Amino acid sequence: MFMGEYQHTIDTKGRMIIPAKFRDGLGEQFVLTRGLDQCLFGYPMSEWKLIEEKLKALPLTKKDARAFTRFFFSGAVECDLDKQGRINIASNLLQYAKLEKECVVIGVSNRIELWSKSIWEQYTAEQEDSFAEIAENMIGFDI
Repeated sequence: MFMGEYQHTIDTKGRMIIPAKFRDGLGEQFVLTRGLDQCLFGYPMSEWKLIEEKLKALPLTKKDARAFTRFFFSGAVECDLDKQGRINIASNLLQYAKLEKECVVIGVSNRIELWSKSIWEQYTAEQEDSFAEIAENMIGFDI
């Protein structure tokens, strides 16, 4: 399980160090793709295979299913950790998430998320105000 929030930087070559606490769970190779809310999602290969199976099962006749599957898979790349625990982030993913120098890596249960520091700060500020309301709406999920 991935949890926590870590501040990191991306160098001029698009490389970023993955937090040490996340490396074992991700493995030497994992998948990075466009996520929701303008961040990137990173999945261990085992988790990616489960998601892949679920998305393959979506009906091809549904427009939203086709659109989501295209969006999700077209942005996906396999990342290899180098000896220093770094990955090289593809330029299209850097652009999508507006990742430049300062970024935040968070753990979200079965995945990690990579955020631009400024977008993450804006997102959390907006969500803090409505956290109690969000929690109330989660009551039906037995949390």
